[in-house]
Amino acid sequence: MASENRFHLEEEQQKNDQSRMGSAQIPTIPLLTPYKMGKFNLSHRVVLAPLTRQRSYHNVPQPHAILYYSQRTSHGGLLICEATGVSDTAQGYPDTPGIWTKEQVEAWKPIVDAVHAKGGIFFCQIWHVGRVSNSGYQPNGQAPISSTDRPLTPQIRANGVDVAEFTPPRRLRTDEIPQIVNDFRLAARNAIEAGFDGVEIHGAHGYLIEQFLKDEVNDRTDKYGGTLENRCRFALEVVEAVVDEIGADKVGIKLCPFANFLESGDSNPDALGLYLVESLNKYGILYCHVVEPRVKTAALIDHETPPSLVPLRKAFNGTFIAAGGYDREDGNKAVAENRADLVAYGRHFLATPDLPKRFELNTPLNKYDRETFYTSDPVKGYTDYPFLETIA
Repeated sequence: MASENRFHLEEEQQKNDQSRMGSAQIPTIPLLTPYKMGKFNLSHRVVLAPLTRQRSYHNVPQPHAILYYSQRTSHGGLLICEATGVSDTAQGYPDTPGIWTKEQVEAWKPIVDAVHAKGGIFFCQIWHVGRVSNSGYQPNGQAPISSTDRPLTPQIRANGVDVAEFTPPRRLRTDEIPQIVNDFRLAARNAIEAGFDGVEIHGAHGYLIEQFLKDEVNDRTDKYGGTLENRCRFALEVVEAVVDEIGADKVGIKLCPFANFLESGDSNPDALGLYLVESLNKYGILYCHVVEPRVKTAALIDHETPPSLVPLRKAFNGTFIAAGGYDREDGNKAVAENRADLVAYGRHFLATPDLPKRFELNTPLNKYDRETFYTSDPVKGYTDYPFLETIA
């Protein structure tokens, strides 16, 4: 019985439990059943969501990330690293990592090695923020690039106090877009060189790819704007380039067609989502990671909105990862009802490094401290959240 579940207690604890409960064992919950994702044998379905942490000083991953990711690794568990810039124009936040230089690639290697040493599967999320930036983050103080020249209005930061200011973007010329596609291709190659098992293309949350996808942002009149097919062209060109570079079996994508992150909404999200996932099938990518419709913005989760990812889940041929405000019960139901193969957890996994074990034992989770999500401290709110066995 123990071999059927990697997350049973240690043998000594099992004996103690059995002496109290007879031969009964902790029942296996849907989230903790094995799953084969392409060539990867996952021992459970609890995924570490990509989480921006802003502790990569000067855009270079730091040694403290070795401990952070290692803490959240379980044998056969899937981790997706924080959003990682594809070029020097991709940045929009302080101290987020990149993967466009040799120094960055070398800095990622020991972090990836630490995850692999514990038997984890590690994907690198690659992104470009587009207009969600200002000239201070851009080479030579230039304007950020985007699908549009429409500026983004100032936004209250996640701490609820500070205000982020954005420089009006420069609309990319049609002939410049292939270079941005190539930046994603090179970033994917670099991720594999760093040792990652694959990449997740960030096509969500109001960043560059979504600035092309969504009709409330994309006001182009060339072949990258207007119709649904044209607005999806850039995203699919990125997918094709990355697949050609590293192989479809190492490629995932994250999407949130229903949300309005950073003023990036769409007039027909159902049609957009369905067209995208059906188009992705042509490339045979490994997985599609989609945010639930109940997640409207970064600050608002509407738990009254019924799940409606099912049409996308049915349309996509690969592994389907659901995300957005899940707890243990929601995740188990999503897997049991075949609405998702895997479930990504963000804030809960950030604050509870042994989340799969807590789910198995159905024990309380650590409370997350929102004020430390985006600080630069290498320990506080990062590697100091306790494991179950250290809680008195």
